[in-house]
Amino acid sequence: MEHRLTIPFTKEKVKDFKAGDRVLITGCIYTARDAAHKRIVEMLENDQKPPFVIKDSIVYYVGPTPAKPGNPIGSAGPTTSYRMDAYAPKLLDMGQLAMIGKGQRSEEVTEAVVRNGAVYLAAIGGAAALMAQKIKSSEIIAFEDLGAEAVRKLYVEDLPLTVILDSEGENLYARGKEDYLKSLEK
Repeated sequence: MEHRLTIPFTKEKVKDFKAGDRVLITGCIYTARDAAHKRIVEMLENDQKPPFVIKDSIVYYVGPTPAKPGNPIGSAGPTTSYRMDAYAPKLLDMGQLAMIGKGQRSEEVTEAVVRNGAVYLAAIGGAAALMAQKIKSSEIIAFEDLGAEAVRKLYVEDLPLTVILDSEGENLYARGKEDYLKSLEK
């Protein structure tokens, strides 16, 4: 099934997403990788205001390349998500709606996704130029010293994604592995 997710983003809008569904996102999302996640969690632990509102946010795990003249961003493919697993449950518990990346997530992240009615979405690895075409604006909003890993506010139009982990805990990666193993038995 294909879904369109547009701002405002809410848990009500993602509750019917199922592992394997395609999603096209239009609206403002944020970027953050492991160094930025560490700083954001430290800010929260010190009762400081994070660089963006966590509730109902969507965070794309990406460290884009520099933009060519006339473009808002360079190549913007997903990074491996497990590097954020130490921080993701806290942000999900604060109301983060979705994470975008690639690769498997830990059991703790899966539990936090289910507990909070969130989702984990995968961007196409190896298609960084395609992803960049869907980004219409990019603004660094925090941690500029991190270079490519700075936190950015992006405006995206029809960013193509796949639901990997839905709010009920169904995991497309696990299901795919099970289906493959069953096919070998035939």
